[in-house]
Amino acid sequence: MKYFRSMSQPAKTSPRASSAPDAPESAAGTRAAAQRLKMRRELATAAMELFATKGYEATTVDEIAATAGVARRTFFRHFRSKEEAIFPDHDDTLIRAEAVLDVAPAHEHPLDTVCRGIKEVMKMYAASPAVSVERYRLTREVPALREREIASVARYERLFTRYLLAHFDETDHHDGNDDPLLAEVAASAVVTAHNHVLRRWLRAGGQGDVEAQLDHAFSIVRKTFGTGIGAGRTLSPAAPSAPSAAVRTEGEVLVAVARTDAPLDEVMRTIEEALRAR
Repeated sequence: MKYFRSMSQPAKTSPRASSAPDAPESAAGTRAAAQRLKMRRELATAAMELFATKGYEATTVDEIAATAGVARRTFFRHFRSKEEAIFPDHDDTLIRAEAVLDVAPAHEHPLDTVCRGIKEVMKMYAASPAVSVERYRLTREVPALREREIASVARYERLFTRYLLAHFDETDHHDGNDDPLLAEVAASAVVTAHNHVLRRWLRAGGQGDVEAQLDHAFSIVRKTFGTGIGAGRTLSPAAPSAPSAAVRTEGEVLVAVARTDAPLDEVMRTIEEALRAR
């Protein structure tokens, strides 16, 4: 399996950040985005209140808009349907997750990058535990909402799969090449680990250190897939790079030197190989 990334090329920059507007336009765009998200959240709060009191089927878009104090047309400027209204942050979270992938350090293992990207999703839920717990209850009770949630998860999974596939030699397709399979399985594993931890946290009423739980789950994913995905990685000949971790022996002492940004699994692998060699 050949994972590659040319160290001579700059990190990919998101199209959203490729052209820097002047300060007034940037400030205006930031304010507009904040106002948009505020309105989406107000509509979502109104929808959740009505779903909880009246029931999902009995609630209309007109009632959601009226409860939020806006016109029907305002609702449809922000959401296509009432089931979409209780997921106001998914679009923005997907953008933030993609931004993490776009500016990932060249030396970072792509699986580590994907784990960092999906943390943006967990942050979204953890920012409002009470709202997240209530939303979870509603999605368990209403099939239409559950289907909407599944569709949202699929968008993240496609994003991470594309990212992992992009870090393999796309010209190296032949019988017996399992890179596409491994990329999809690894992306699914990251998403599944995230969802498992999230559901457990929601069922516990949003209590506990969910980030620590997520880090533990990701360590299992890395241990399972990290030695396969990215194995045989090669760097551009035009831009040789020092290894992120190295080991030397001084008598009976083993000395390890690593960059502060080196992936932990790579450091440990280097040490283990040096110990076996002795």
